[in-house]
Amino acid sequence: MENLEQTNEQIQELIQTAYTLSLSYGPKVVLALLTLIIGLWLINKFIRTLKANLTSKVDATLGSFVGSIFSVILKMVLLISVASMVGIETTSFIAVLGAAGLAVGLALKDSLSNFASGVMIILFKPYKIGDVVTAAGTTGKIKEIHLFNTEFTTPDNQKILVPNSAITSGSITNINAHDTRRVDLVIGIGFLTPQ
Repeated sequence: MENLEQTNEQIQELIQTAYTLSLSYGPKVVLALLTLIIGLWLINKFIRTLKANLTSKVDATLGSFVGSIFSVILKMVLLISVASMVGIETTSFIAVLGAAGLAVGLALKDSLSNFASGVMIILFKPYKIGDVVTAAGTTGKIKEIHLFNTEFTTPDNQKILVPNSAITSGSITNINAHDTRRVDLVIGIGFLTPQ
């Protein structure tokens, strides 16, 4: 009988603790989830608008690239804000992110090379979206330039993602950079021999 009373008391204590925790942390969690959902929706809307404006006014390549960078930065800021709303210490969180960023940066040096190559492609513009290009052993129409790779569409309608560092480390042939091209044709002519 005593065991049953102790078990009932423990259950009552657990219910009371759960009720207290839900009162103190419940609104914070709900507010953080609402902030996350609304924030992601606003970020996506902003990125679409930014890409559309940059594409129509500046360049389609630049719009896609800048949109990708802003998307990553804004989503990281949103996640840090949501973490602070829940009660996670953001200073230690940012320090952990910095240390993790250094470790990831060393581990992903090839990806950072692709990122730097993507920046070079945007700055020097050897090609733009819509050009037909031969680079890194791939020939196709440039569909999109991302942070780490470039998306080609081949003549037989295949999608190929080529790392940006592979493109900038070799030669790039922009096939339709100029309006006119010379085509050399070798035509054989049969000669009639007099009889």
